[in-house]
Amino acid sequence: METISYEYEGSLYVNLTNKCDCSCVFCLRHNGHKGSIYADDLWLEHEPTRQEALEDLLSRDYANYRELVFCGFGEPMFRTDDILWLVDRLKEQVPNLPPVRINTNGHANAILGRDVTPELKGRIDTISISLNGSTPEEYCAVTRPRSGARAWDDMLDFARKCRDYVPNVVMTIVDKDKTQAEIDRCRAITEELGVTLRIRAYIPD
Repeated sequence: METISYEYEGSLYVNLTNKCDCSCVFCLRHNGHKGSIYADDLWLEHEPTRQEALEDLLSRDYANYRELVFCGFGEPMFRTDDILWLVDRLKEQVPNLPPVRINTNGHANAILGRDVTPELKGRIDTISISLNGSTPEEYCAVTRPRSGARAWDDMLDFARKCRDYVPNVVMTIVDKDKTQAEIDRCRAITEELGVTLRIRAYIPD
């Protein structure tokens, strides 16, 4: 059974796509996993249509969730237009919809060929962007983006632009194998951008 939505730590997560423009060294997909600690089967044999996703999401009781998170087993912003359509429909039909977050690698503008950040206003409450490194070299070594070193600049530019439209812009790193100097550089990057740094604990698979 393919998983469109799944619960984790009091939030509802949405899995719309397995497409990704990165090949991160820590990604569970490289180990033959079809799921994660969050859900057993996140590998989609077919991507749900926006209508299929809406029907799945409308079957949930949102009184149970503190947040609605677009995440999944790929880069969710390949489906930015569908995410925004879904958020609009849910806001129309679900009283007291919880805050909406997108977990992203920050490459949406490069992937879609347009600046999508103005479209997030009034729809997305938190955007969480994977920083993953303190220098372009470290970032590329960890995330192995299809577009190479340009992906670092794309990601930082996206974070900068999001600040004007999304109330809470967070950039994340995982503490595994990070020196204090690297963490300090990441903190300086986020301070310069005017966004929040979140240091996540490494979770082994």
